[in-house]
Amino acid sequence: MSKTLVISGHPNLAESYTNTVIIDSLQAELDDVSVRCLDVLYPDYNIDVEAEQAALIEADVIVLQFPFYWYSVPALMKKWIDDVMSFNFAYGPEGDKLKGKDFFLSFTIGGPAESYDPLGYNHFTVEQLVFPLQQTAYLAGVNYHKPVYSHRMVYIPNIYNELEDVQARARVHAAQLVSEIEKVTLSDESRLRKFVANWFAQFDLLPEQDDFFVQSLAEDVVMTMPEGNFVGLAGFKDWYQLARQTFKPDCVHDIEQFELKATETGYQIELRIRLKAETYPDSSMKGETIELPVNETWHVSLDEEGKVCIHDYKVVPVVS
Repeated sequence: MSKTLVISGHPNLAESYTNTVIIDSLQAELDDVSVRCLDVLYPDYNIDVEAEQAALIEADVIVLQFPFYWYSVPALMKKWIDDVMSFNFAYGPEGDKLKGKDFFLSFTIGGPAESYDPLGYNHFTVEQLVFPLQQTAYLAGVNYHKPVYSHRMVYIPNIYNELEDVQARARVHAAQLVSEIEKVTLSDESRLRKFVANWFAQFDLLPEQDDFFVQSLAEDVVMTMPEGNFVGLAGFKDWYQLARQTFKPDCVHDIEQFELKATETGYQIELRIRLKAETYPDSSMKGETIELPVNETWHVSLDEEGKVCIHDYKVVPVVS
């Protein structure tokens, strides 16, 4: 079960006509969700960075929920981003703490949709205006998903909109957000994308013990590598030791392409990977620093609990 963390950035959530409806709906519809209301936790803007980072680490899905203020987030949420998304936590040489988590922007907009257009009074699309937040997500290594937002979400009694209308739109907004979260967390493609990302994240470390990898391999796995063919768990262990003798730890596997095809027995995953690594002087690479693009083909299956098993693994270097 995936844990969803909602960060509420409304400066006065108790007086919100729409953000409260959205958050209440998320809590009712999602099985494992927690909400951190920044206005309640930090009315003095003194953010407990350690507590916020710990909550983020525990989450699988992160949702920033806020009203759109001056084409961005409210001041308290901006300070939360500045303080919490820090160097060597969300970015930097050791800043991989959020890598691979799913990330959503969910926000309410007062103005009508037609105003966010080159010919409208806001001139830019909503997607263009949230580019800085999108880039923040990319820098942190999270999986950025299409934002969920709704227009005409301001209610001013006897002046602008009807309360029942804006709250109905808030319920529709919440239902869309729940659907998008479930699509990400429950689909086979999402599970396999996360598995592949985690596989390479672990492989980059080249740990001495290979238990993490072996647990996801079929006993008769077939591995076709540039170094030769390796069959079964014993074959994988032989190849892994060869890899550890060749590449230094802290190499990087950039996933440049991911394609998924259903098969009779599971799925075929087609990958384009770019390997960046330092090698040992006494290896076949003779201590060279390499940057090597490869095509990989995996044949995998998923059991009822979503556990991935690799049956066939093929790596072919790309010849330029």
